[in-house]
Amino acid sequence: MICSTLRRVGHVHIYLVRKASGVSKGHHQQTVGSRPAASEFAAQGASGNVLELLGKSYPQDNYSNLSRKVLSMVGRNLHNQQHHPLWLIKERVKEHFYQQYVGRFGTPLFSVYEHLSPVVTTWQNFDSLLIPADHPSRKKGDNYYVNGTHMLRAHTSAHQWDLLHAGLDAFLVVGDVYRRDQIDSQHYPVFHQLEGVRLFSKHELFTGIKDGESLQLFEQSSRSACKQETHTMEATKLVEFDLKQTLTRLVTHLFGDGLDIRWVDCYFPFTHPSFEMEINFHGEWLEVLGCGVMEQQLVNSAGAQDQIGWAFGLGLERLAMILYDIPDIRLFWSEDERFLKQFRVSDINQKVKFQPLSKYPAVINDISFWLPSENYTENDFYDLVRTIGGDLVEKVELIDKFEHPKTYLLTLQTEWRSGKMNTLEDKLNYHIDFLKPRGTSSFQVARVRSITALRQLSQEPLHVWTGHCRCGRGTLTPWPQGESGTSMEHLPSQMAVHSAEQKDIHNTVLLYHVFQSHEM
Repeated sequence: MICSTLRRVGHVHIYLVRKASGVSKGHHQQTVGSRPAASEFAAQGASGNVLELLGKSYPQDNYSNLSRKVLSMVGRNLHNQQHHPLWLIKERVKEHFYQQYVGRFGTPLFSVYEHLSPVVTTWQNFDSLLIPADHPSRKKGDNYYVNGTHMLRAHTSAHQWDLLHAGLDAFLVVGDVYRRDQIDSQHYPVFHQLEGVRLFSKHELFTGIKDGESLQLFEQSSRSACKQETHTMEATKLVEFDLKQTLTRLVTHLFGDGLDIRWVDCYFPFTHPSFEMEINFHGEWLEVLGCGVMEQQLVNSAGAQDQIGWAFGLGLERLAMILYDIPDIRLFWSEDERFLKQFRVSDINQKVKFQPLSKYPAVINDISFWLPSENYTENDFYDLVRTIGGDLVEKVELIDKFEHPKTYLLTLQTEWRSGKMNTLEDKLNYHIDFLKPRGTSSFQVARVRSITALRQLSQEPLHVWTGHCRCGRGTLTPWPQGESGTSMEHLPSQMAVHSAEQKDIHNTVLLYHVFQSHEM
C-alpha cells in the first residue's frame, strides 16, 4: 500500500504510442540463429488454453499477459528464504511488533500472514479497496493478469478485506507483489511488501483520554482534508497519532535513534487522510512507506462497523537497499554465493554493508526497432526486454526521438557488464535480438549472433547500431519491415545507413539506452 502503488500506475511515456516492431538485446542459452517460440515471451493464451499455476488451473483469455520471466518468479518467496536480505528485514519488523505490542494474555497483538497466494481475484485487488472501475491502476498495461477475473496481486492490500472479514483487528501481511514497470535499478516486475492493519473499538481508542466516555467514533458530517465524513475529528486525530507513533517506533528500530522524519500528505482510494513517511538518511530525504486512516466504507463492508483503524504498507526492497547499501533491485534475485553469503549473520539486527560483485567496465550498444501499430504500451516492451535479457538488463532509457506522421521506430542503447571477465565482446556470447510485429501486437525474433560477429561483417552497421546511433541525423538504420527473418550474409546491406537527404524513412525514431549488466 506504499504511495508509489497508485502514483506510478498509469505512468506511461508518451513516446510509445503507435506503430512498431522492435529490437532488444539479451543473453540467451539458445543456439545462435534459432528463433525462440512465442511462449518463451509470454503466457498470453488464446481462449481455450489453461495455465497451471501454484497447483491450480486458470483458463486463459484476452486479458492473460503473464510473461515467462514473471511466471518463473512466482513461488520463489524471497521473503521466506532464511538469511536472504528481504527475510532479514521482515524478521526485524516482526520482532519489533511482537515485542512492542502484546495482547491481554501476553501473546502478540499482531498476527502475521506470510504464505498467502499471490494469485487473487480482481475484486480482491481493486473493488474490495474501493478502487473505481475506471481507475488507471487497473490497466492491463500496468498489471499481470492471469485472466479476466484473476491476477497476480499488485499490493498486499488485496488481502485486507478477507482478513478483516475473518474477524482480525491487528495483523501484518508479507508477500511478493507484481507490477509491470519501467526498467532501472529501482524497479522490478516483482517486489515484496509488508502490510499492517489495526482496528480500534470505542473503548480501546478513548481509554485513558480525558472525558473519553463522552467521545464518539462516528458522526454524519462532511468530508474534509483532515477527516472522513463518518469519523469524528477526535477519533481521526487519535488514530492518526497512534499510526504515526507506531511507524516512528518501527523506523527507529530499523535505522537507529536520532532519525529525522517528516510526513507528506498523499492520496489512496482506501485511506483518508493518507500520508507517506520520509526519513533523512545520509543527508537525503527518502520515502520509506505509505499509510493512512482506513476508509470506513471498506471497514464496514468487511463487517467491522463498530471499529475504526489505520493501515500502512512498506516495500522490503526499498528498506533493504537503504539499510544494506544495495544499489540494484535485481540483486535480490541473485543466486550468486558472493551476494548471499554477505547476509548470513547470527543476529538479524547485525549491520551489513553490501560489497559490490563486479568492477569490470561496461560495453555499450545502440539498437533500433519498430513499434506495433496498436494495442501497445511501454510495459509490453519492458516485459519483452526482461524475457530476452533476464536479469542482465539494468536500465532502459529513451534519450532521443524522431517522428514521422505515418509510422514509428525505436532505438535503444544497451550496456553490458560482466562480474567475472573483462573482455565481453570476445569471451561472452551476447546476442542482439531484432523483434518485429506479427499482426498488430505480437513479436517474432531473428537471432543476429554476437557483437563481435557484426564487427567482423562490417564496420558501418556496427557504427550505426552500437554506440553512435542518433535519430533523425542520417545515421540510423531501420530493420526491414517486410522480412520475417534474415541470414548473417544479408545484414550489412539491410543495415546500410540512410543519408539525411533520403525521404523514404517514414518512421518515428525513439532512441533508448538499455544498460545491461552481467553482474547477476
